[in-house]
Amino acid sequence: MRWATLLALMVCTVAAAQSYPSHPVKLVVPFPPGSTPDIVGRTLATKLQESLGQPFVVENRTGAGGNIGTEAVAKAPADGYTLLVGINGPIATNKYLYASLPYDPDKDLAPISLLAVAPQMLVVVPELKLHTFQAFIDYARAHPGRLSYGSVGSGSASHLTMELLKSEAKLYAVHIPYRGFPPAVTDMLAGNIQAMFAIIPGVLPHVRAGKMKALAITALERNALAPDVPSVAELGYPQLESLAWIGLLAPAGTPAEVLGRLGNETVRGMRAPDVVDLWVSRDLVL
Repeated sequence: MRWATLLALMVCTVAAAQSYPSHPVKLVVPFPPGSTPDIVGRTLATKLQESLGQPFVVENRTGAGGNIGTEAVAKAPADGYTLLVGINGPIATNKYLYASLPYDPDKDLAPISLLAVAPQMLVVVPELKLHTFQAFIDYARAHPGRLSYGSVGSGSASHLTMELLKSEAKLYAVHIPYRGFPPAVTDMLAGNIQAMFAIIPGVLPHVRAGKMKALAITALERNALAPDVPSVAELGYPQLESLAWIGLLAPAGTPAEVLGRLGNETVRGMRAPDVVDLWVSRDLVL
């Protein structure tokens, strides 16, 4: 009797996985429209919709450095119909930065697939007339607290990279967190903040237009999109190598068969030639 029950459960589980999805799937992006996670999430949604035959609907639930949207997924039913596009902050580092989180990223979420990784660029406003990385450090040291820098949210790679630089170079600047890079870029163009580490495609057009000055890339080698900008390694700060990553996750307890199918289709979709071309143009790597 016990074996018969177990076999019946296995058959039901396999059948459920094969029929998944049977209705629309929600893809939660805890950052605003136009942000890099949003662009990646919408690209993924299109590919999964094509391959799995059901709508994958992107929902932007912003706030608290990505914690609000992440909590919504962590507490959703573990049935594969609510998924998360997550980044460094709410998944890996916020648990060390907040006194408490309303979810446990290690226990409440299940990883499905890495979607993209990318280095960042340190940019400053032209009004500072700082033309080198060392000039930025010297200025910040000489004017403690006078510089304010933006990030795409507390705990994000853009935030922690600057905090690491502050620690290593013994300088002080004021952190201003934003809900993604679009509002941070807007405020920087308006002169409300003076510096920022950001994903290269998010600021490169403004660098080329002379509205921002690029000083370094957070990689061990120079970047093909900005070959004139030195890497942190050649500047003597290899420890500043920093890659922002984006991944796909589901509530813990989601059936392994469903996670496996989502993972396979995600990898297939993200490796499609049109997506690869888009990723290269935005300096993202699967």
